[in-house]
Amino acid sequence: MPKLHWRLILNGKSAGDDPLRDAVLAMREKGISVDVRVTWEGGDAERYVAEAIDDRIDTIIAAGGDGTLSEVATTLAHRDEDAVTLPSLGLVPLGTANDFATAAQIPVEPMAALELIQARRAQAIDLLKLEADRRTHWCANLASGGFGTQVTSETNEGLKKMLGGLAYLVTGMAKLGRIEPIEARITGPSVDGASFEWRGGFIALGIGNGRQAGGGQALCPDAVIDDGLLDLTIVPSLEGEVGSTIGTVLSEGRAAALERVAERRQLPWVIIEAPRPFTLNLDGEPVESTRFRIDCIARRVRMHLPAGSPLLSGNVESAA
Repeated sequence: MPKLHWRLILNGKSAGDDPLRDAVLAMREKGISVDVRVTWEGGDAERYVAEAIDDRIDTIIAAGGDGTLSEVATTLAHRDEDAVTLPSLGLVPLGTANDFATAAQIPVEPMAALELIQARRAQAIDLLKLEADRRTHWCANLASGGFGTQVTSETNEGLKKMLGGLAYLVTGMAKLGRIEPIEARITGPSVDGASFEWRGGFIALGIGNGRQAGGGQALCPDAVIDDGLLDLTIVPSLEGEVGSTIGTVLSEGRAAALERVAERRQLPWVIIEAPRPFTLNLDGEPVESTRFRIDCIARRVRMHLPAGSPLLSGNVESAA
């Protein structure tokens, strides 16, 4: 069997991670060639990915949080080559939230994450492609909009411990008097062929390839990343429903609360139009516009994921 050659692209904020250093040395002792590149400024990841492709690297590993994963995946996505000819993608979660890794059940320990990449054959996965103001953006995990960034700093620590990421949703609901809903028209084709249209004011919006963002805010709890569809969740302005919704969270759990208040759909693409500019957050990258088109691009990259990962609609065969 030919020797595997990996290139690990490490977020500069985690350059001193000793467990990762030990894990890289251990993989080298197993006979895998592992090169490390550290990002320092914008554009580094794109340059490192291009170099890895030129060097015929087998696997590119993003070592960092959701933003690092999305940056590496984005660079692979906008290449002209087909996914099967590009290096596969791995992830070592080193961020503060690690929303994609958590939902995918990728181990947070560096050694376990690298062993997963070695053991599992890469699976073709979807990415989100967003067009706004004649610019193209890519997203590996989830695009979100609404109150999230407004309330994160105000969310009670005790509530976080009790409810996890949904604490941000509850906090936002409780603060509706200070939150102005974003008016928008959202359209797209439903999976059954019928057209979908929603108009109104929303306080939270999730467009999922993955399931969660914001440290556990599961806006798209049923999303999978290999079905060729995006999962849309709209949380409208709730007005008098705040109290009953918080009661549902406390008595029945997070999923029940989301089902009570949200409009949810699966679509191959969606267009969002608003009378005033608003911001969508793409795995940490803010994009502001009055009009967004978001497409689910099927099988755009190949990624190493655990067997039976909740984000996959089917299992992946083990690599020899």
